[in-house]
Amino acid sequence: MNNVFDNRLDRKHGELADFLRRRRESLSPLDVGLPAGKRRRTPGLRREEVAALAGVGITWYTWLEQGRDIKVSTAFLDNVSRVLKLDETERRHLFLLAHQRPPAISGQAWCEVPTLVRRLLDDLTERPSYVLNLRWDVIGWNAAAEQLFKFEQRDPGDRNMLWMLFADDRLNRRIVGWHVQAPQVLASFRRDFARDPEDESMIGLVRSLEQVSSSFRTLWNQYDVHGRCDGRRSFIVEGQGTVAFDHSSFIVDEEKHLRLVYYAVATDREIGEAATN
Repeated sequence: MNNVFDNRLDRKHGELADFLRRRRESLSPLDVGLPAGKRRRTPGLRREEVAALAGVGITWYTWLEQGRDIKVSTAFLDNVSRVLKLDETERRHLFLLAHQRPPAISGQAWCEVPTLVRRLLDDLTERPSYVLNLRWDVIGWNAAAEQLFKFEQRDPGDRNMLWMLFADDRLNRRIVGWHVQAPQVLASFRRDFARDPEDESMIGLVRSLEQVSSSFRTLWNQYDVHGRCDGRRSFIVEGQGTVAFDHSSFIVDEEKHLRLVYYAVATDREIGEAATN
């Protein structure tokens, strides 16, 4: 059993060494702001150059690239990732090889809906569904969601779910029990905000809402992070009266922080069961 584990560990260290060496050799001095200098005997950057630019010790970087069994910090790996210009997928691969666990994914307010996710939205013909980015901008929706939320009636800059829920009476006055729902919604957003609390666009959204919504300002200052991301929500729908929906959210692209929010009309039986519990 130990031999099998040791062999797996050796393979992982070998993959780590090969990955770092190939990535280092793929970069030129000009890629990282260094002078080209004289002709080099080997392609790419030197190990000492990577170590210096990353602010780490040359010995530790050499041992890491040699695949030795050493423990390095998250900051060490992040600095190496920056110098080697690793994208999010490559950064995650480095962490898995060196740390044996994935890193925290950097925050990003992605603004495009991947083609396959767009197709998924369109396939949900009877289920109001939309896609949120990290900032809670609504960047895609289906026809059923348009009927319920009226996204197209809003300016593109106002198609932000947090703004619609706290600063736009066209939506929040149609949500039954809004004052119960609001703390849960904001607690959910705060967890996304924590992924990138220095992002200017997210800070600007919070500051704007603090100015226009006293409810938002009060709840934001309570700092609750225990709200649910799913449950039941009832809307006053024109021509239908009060309609109850079960809703939940699903990560559709973890690296881009895209979440699909899905609503389904609750059946009479489900509503009755909820009332008796």
